[in-house]
Amino acid sequence: MFSKEESRILRETFWTSFGKSFPRKWILYNTKLKGVSFKFHFDTKKALVALDIEDDLEYRIKYWEKLEALQAILQADYLPEARYEETYVLENHKEISRIYVPLEQKVSIHNKNTWQEVMVFFNTTMAAFEAFFLEYKEVIEG
Repeated sequence: MFSKEESRILRETFWTSFGKSFPRKWILYNTKLKGVSFKFHFDTKKALVALDIEDDLEYRIKYWEKLEALQAILQADYLPEARYEETYVLENHKEISRIYVPLEQKVSIHNKNTWQEVMVFFNTTMAAFEAFFLEYKEVIEG
């Protein structure tokens, strides 16, 4: 087991290493769509890349319907393993809508031996997600 401080240092080291290994300006929160953001998630059990739709219900429904209509394109041309969850409950019990791609291998942010695999997964998956988003952004915000 790791202390909170050791865990914090490992997390910080991972994200710093990721940024240095794959220096790129990701879209993340800068989608220009209210309540829509990209996220990297890596903890002691899993890693995933997500497109989250939060905020008020009106925007959530609007964007979700557009993204659902594009599901076949996203899965055929960009991310075949993308999972759609209209109702996704975060650890803090907040309900959002989420499209995400999990890394199927067992990984842990506390295990440096899995870091390279996660970094490559993050880079390739987020690049594909962003390419899809930029290609269809006008449809999504329409």
